[in-house]
Amino acid sequence: MYIGKVEGVVIATTKDEGLVGKKLLIVQPLDMRYNPVGNCEIAIDSVGAGTGEIVLVATGSSARQAFQDLKAPIDRSIVAIVDNIEVNQ
Repeated sequence: MYIGKVEGVVIATTKDEGLVGKKLLIVQPLDMRYNPVGNCEIAIDSVGAGTGEIVLVATGSSARQAFQDLKAPIDRSIVAIVDNIEVNQ
């Protein structure tokens, strides 16, 4: 899992059957101080996140479990909207 910021939306009218009805969001991975790390990725939204929100992203088979569809082509899913991060120094 990682923390990220939703940067935008992907619209795809033609897509795999396992993605029909699912919202595709562009997520920028962040470190614990909200600094961007690496490249943006596409994640499937399971919690109603929107542009500008900080989210928790599950990866791999855990990402598919959020939708209870282990055959869907999902490798990243947004599983929480983050309210706050506390890091002990």
